[in-house]
Amino acid sequence: MDSIEIVLAMLLAVVASAYLVRIIPIAIPLPLVQIALGAGIAAYTGGGVQMDPDLFFLLFLPPLLFLDGWRIPKSGLFRDKGVILELALGLVVFTVVGAGFLIHWMIPAMPLPVAFALAAIVSPTDPVAVSSIASRAPIPKRLMHILEGESLLNDASGLVCFRFAIAAVMTGVFSVTQASLTFLWLALAGVAIGVAVTMLVTWAQRWLFRHFGEPAGSPILVNMLIPFGAYLVAEHLHASGILAAVAAGITMSYVELSGQVMATTRIQRSAVWDTVQFSLNGVMFVLLGEQLPTIMEGARVSLDQSGHLNPWWLVLYAFSISFGLMALRFIWVWTTLNITLFKKSRRGEDARKPHWRLLLATSLAGVRGAITLAGVMTVPLALPSGAPFPARDLVIFLASSVILISLVAASIGLPRLLGGMHFPEEPAEQQEEDLARREAASSAIAAVERAQLEHLQGDGDMYPEAAARIIALYQHRLDITGVHDDEEANRFRKLDAAERVLRLAALQAERVTIYNLARHEHISDEISRKLVREIDLVEARHKY
Repeated sequence: MDSIEIVLAMLLAVVASAYLVRIIPIAIPLPLVQIALGAGIAAYTGGGVQMDPDLFFLLFLPPLLFLDGWRIPKSGLFRDKGVILELALGLVVFTVVGAGFLIHWMIPAMPLPVAFALAAIVSPTDPVAVSSIASRAPIPKRLMHILEGESLLNDASGLVCFRFAIAAVMTGVFSVTQASLTFLWLALAGVAIGVAVTMLVTWAQRWLFRHFGEPAGSPILVNMLIPFGAYLVAEHLHASGILAAVAAGITMSYVELSGQVMATTRIQRSAVWDTVQFSLNGVMFVLLGEQLPTIMEGARVSLDQSGHLNPWWLVLYAFSISFGLMALRFIWVWTTLNITLFKKSRRGEDARKPHWRLLLATSLAGVRGAITLAGVMTVPLALPSGAPFPARDLVIFLASSVILISLVAASIGLPRLLGGMHFPEEPAEQQEEDLARREAASSAIAAVERAQLEHLQGDGDMYPEAAARIIALYQHRLDITGVHDDEEANRFRKLDAAERVLRLAALQAERVTIYNLARHEHISDEISRKLVREIDLVEARHKY
């Protein structure tokens, strides 16, 4: 098969995986289904896709990191910043050192810098993989926010450590002082470049739109190019493109608060980014499955360097590293939790210890995924001298095995650990939602009243009746969110949910009728598209 045909086959495999995971009666995480389909493609084509590591890194990482930074809940990120930083920075260093020495001890033929590189690339966790498993296990929202924040930051810290380790292998030199200074430049310059690129592109885009109008599709395309621009500028200035992409995404979330983007653009852009995220994550796991036969063959060759001939040593190495990572994560989580509880008790604060099952779930939820795969594919093919990179295939095989084992362990362990546990809703989240709804409804009523007064001339006799209908809708929302009695508020929320169901049923009936009229040529295609678009927008508002 040609390269284009293989890419199309991978995209079809991603689409098929979304349906297969629903059809298969047993609960299998989506990434595992995609890996299996990738292996099927490899069996059919008879070989793996050859991809330049730098191109692979540029193609996959910037948009995924940008989107993670953009969509992560900022309130949870700042509320639990202490715990997140402990996991994203402290745990990464702890993992790189601990797992690096463990790998070098098990495989003496693997140089210590290469072992550190492998430990660094398997340190980042993947929220997408956890989310696919979390849909079958009752993971608390706060824990999910912590895991998402951890994965956002440990992507950057793990990949930066990985770069240092690879540089040590390539040059044969490693200086702690030089590494510390380089890390500061990589981090600070990378973050600054990500913020600057996002702000500059946003300002230029708004200036152009004000003076020349907004071409259809242009805002979405520009938005998709921002992570690549931030990454390339940072790399050109020898800063961290990874941190630049993350910082660009976080900055974008604050830029969005200005509300200057059109509603239709937001709806379309969200759909486009959802498709990009689903496609890139899916293709990466399909590519992992497609590369597995080649990786295993190369790892078997590398196995000879370790002094073993039995291929079962590969399995032993993979499981030892995977369980070593879980043990290191558990030790870190248990230690930092007890230190935090001790400090709280000293200050006289509430220091209740979480359930032991939740503690184990936090340790088990460190699932590796897309970032680990994207990073390990960038391991250089050769040293500057022209000699092959030491144990490259073995490193890729072990990293891929850790992804598979962590996925299987979490998909089996998390539902059993958390099954039957009930976690209360976050009261702060409900209060914030009620506040937002009350303020929005009050502002809407005031705006309707002002608009009614402005349009009293001419056909103004229609406006009082229309204003009364709209104000009644928002007054109902104020009645619901303004009730402080829990039982009465619950009743109002159920009533609102029931009304939402009826509205959605009515909208669906409208849509079916319009399609029928268009099919029988009673209305034009243009009119049907316009009306269906309006219904879709109203439905989107009532669904969320």
